[in-house]
Amino acid sequence: MTVETAKATGRRTIRFSNFDEILADVEQLASAKSVHVLGNWSFGQILWHLAKVMNASIDGTTIHWTTPPPLIPEAIKRRVLSGSMRPGFQLPPDAAKELEPPPTSVAEGLEMFRKALQRQRSETKREPNPFFGPLTLDEWNQLHCRHAELHLSFVVAEQ
Repeated sequence: MTVETAKATGRRTIRFSNFDEILADVEQLASAKSVHVLGNWSFGQILWHLAKVMNASIDGTTIHWTTPPPLIPEAIKRRVLSGSMRPGFQLPPDAAKELEPPPTSVAEGLEMFRKALQRQRSETKREPNPFFGPLTLDEWNQLHCRHAELHLSFVVAEQ
């Protein structure tokens, strides 16, 4: 059964200011006895997706939005980068083909995520974001933090 993620309850409230904090949270979740996911993707799939987007920020993407980046108001970009991403966003079909994860184990997702995070730390080249257009390295880092907050908020460690 598909979960309407915009209405999911019990999500964690998390805020990341850097990659070390994201990694610490991911490692803690991965070492938990078990986790419960409140959305439609498994923990492994969430890690796959986060890694895919991180790598796309370096390698580029084939995704093209119907609204060209110059038409996206700066205020929306600033709200997302400094605020939060809202749950329930549905990827357009072309983007879904590239960014929706296949079945992925936690071990596979964790390996992909760690490698993608290492690339974020070691490589400075960034491609334009398909929605916001060109972003600085710091803006990309903020966007990855907001993106990780959104998806990882659906993963809850069992006590």
